[in-house]
Amino acid sequence: MSYKPYTMQSVSIDHYENFPVASWLCPARLRPAVAAIYHFARTADDLADEGHAATAERQRDLAAYREDLRLTVRGETPSERWATPVFRPLGAALQQFHLPTALLERLLDAFEQDLVQHEYADRAELLAYCSRSANPVGRLLLHLYDIDDATALARSDAICSALQLINFWQDMSRDGPRARVYAPRADLARHGVSTEQLRQCQDSPAARALLAELCDWAQGLIQQGAPLVHQIPGRAGWELRLVVQGGLRILERIRAMNYATLLSRPQLGARDLPLMLWRAAWMRSPVDSQVGTIA
Repeated sequence: MSYKPYTMQSVSIDHYENFPVASWLCPARLRPAVAAIYHFARTADDLADEGHAATAERQRDLAAYREDLRLTVRGETPSERWATPVFRPLGAALQQFHLPTALLERLLDAFEQDLVQHEYADRAELLAYCSRSANPVGRLLLHLYDIDDATALARSDAICSALQLINFWQDMSRDGPRARVYAPRADLARHGVSTEQLRQCQDSPAARALLAELCDWAQGLIQQGAPLVHQIPGRAGWELRLVVQGGLRILERIRAMNYATLLSRPQLGARDLPLMLWRAAWMRSPVDSQVGTIA
């Protein structure tokens, strides 16, 4: 799956680095908890995605990982396998901040789902997956900032889901050979593209038209959530601005290559950062007519 929640560390959208994690913008008192959430999610992602283990072995590992989570939540001792890098720090965060454990469980649900489901019928089914694979981390971070109003949660979900989708559209040249097709079958059918074509990374005008529509969908979602940057206090709000602008910049990269992500994977680099910073500084509040637009 290559996890895509929102925390920050560079906007590389590769193996959890989508969002700057425990960066200098994060208040010092929250950094250990943010890092604990990050390591919990990344380790689970590695169990589901990395190496050459068979599906059954990955499922056993994730089941053992979930049991260690539950032991940690109950204040009991987890196994030594992941105790030091994951569950001791996570236990401290759980105790200090009373993290909603259902959100952590939901992340594990997504990793387990990724082992058995490689296609999605429609956009609603794909967004349901995002609600497990990405949205929980955004909500966990809002919890650390004591933000829990319905509007903020909805905006966070929109940003996280959008970034997950953007990662999918960016990674089509990688996911195809792994037999993973995240473009919904309903969209494929409308454009006359088959799942097998995407698995084989067969570029075509129809595939590019499909991707253009999917990118527009993701952009609409991220702009829907963008007003959240004005609800997050202090430096963290600026950090989130960069997350939003990083997602929008990847979409620009995809468009600049004429949606040929079945052939190669676009990336962001150091040269993108000044532009993203400038755009982040000019994101307007909800009272203005446009929020989070690309300059």
